Amino acid sequence: MKLFHTSDWHLGRMLYGRSLLDDQRHFLRQVFLPAVEREKPACVLLSGDVYDRQIASPEAIQLFDETLARLLELGVKVCAIAGNHDGARRMVLLKSLLRESGVYFATELGDAFSPVVLTEGTQKVQLFPLPYFDAAAAREFLGDETLRGESACMGKLIERLVPLFDPEAVHILLAHCFAAGSVSSDSESGLFVGGAGEIPPSLFAPFDYVALGHLHGPQQAGPNARYSGSPLKYSVDEQHQRKSWCVLTVENNTVAAETVPIPPKRDVRRVEGLFDDLLRAGEENPTEDYIELVLTDEAPVLMAAQRLRPFYPNLLSVSNPWAAAGASGQRAARLKGQNEPTVFGAFCRDVCGFEPEEADRELFHQVLEEVEV
Repeated sequence: MKLFHTSDWHLGRMLYGRSLLDDQRHFLRQVFLPAVEREKPACVLLSGDVYDRQIASPEAIQLFDETLARLLELGVKVCAIAGNHDGARRMVLLKSLLRESGVYFATELGDAFSPVVLTEGTQKVQLFPLPYFDAAAAREFLGDETLRGESACMGKLIERLVPLFDPEAVHILLAHCFAAGSVSSDSESGLFVGGAGEIPPSLFAPFDYVALGHLHGPQQAGPNARYSGSPLKYSVDEQHQRKSWCVLTVENNTVAAETVPIPPKRDVRRVEGLFDDLLRAGEENPTEDYIELVLTDEAPVLMAAQRLRPFYPNLLSVSNPWAAAGASGQRAARLKGQNEPTVFGAFCRDVCGFEPEEADRELFHQVLEEVEV
């Protein structure tokens, strides 16, 4: 039996104010769904954060609806859990009816206690879909106010799931959490990472495989758990991550996992260099990648973004550490306590690159008087 494990689609995501829906459509229509059609997995495991916001945009909902419809056309089941970004209560619409069609949504803790059973030949798999939870919700569900932290709650939930195991089946947990020792990215919500929210991977020992979501970098989390990672790069610090999903092969009651790389429509990169070199490179090879440019010039560059954008149309930002360091370092210290005309003259020399003439100083003095009135 073959299963696809993916997570953190974050449909409707923005990057520096730019919508990534076009890139997400490309991933689903041109990469993921064709692979499903070729490989014919029994089920797609979607481990949370289908959407980027609890109130998803109509365009994001439409894209997910289109994807579900295509998966059902291909005869592939879907098991999806709500993540911390999803509006779990909104995802319950038609949940019971969809279950009859082979789409299993887990939006509350009780859903994990109705395992999804998959069979293919003599192979049987039990899926335990455990949606994102916080300690308060788990304490209420378990009826145990003594539990403190997500770790204790996860341990108690797993303890109660184990008696449901079919001894003849492979047991797979879907969860959306932060496994201790894992590496996070800037694009994840800091509110839900680290501290009391860390889950020791040792708690996952009863399961044959744990399909994790929440962290965007693909990585192992203990011997039997894995983050598939997000399909796209959602922050610049993810530039070196190799995005992927996991293909699980279940045979003879064992689970083997391999990753499938995802070629992006547009990459996300940070590029450093002199302004003239970056401008020349853009003129020779324009790129639609999402680019954060860091200038290494030791002199101010006027209107850098405007001059670069024709060749880097998806330019995210342009920064000059030298200028920033100068403004907050030696130059700022030198000008501390100086009068306005002195500061104006230093600005013209250090930032604009010219010595102000008398007419410039007179104009500055006039503007200063108007502001001070």
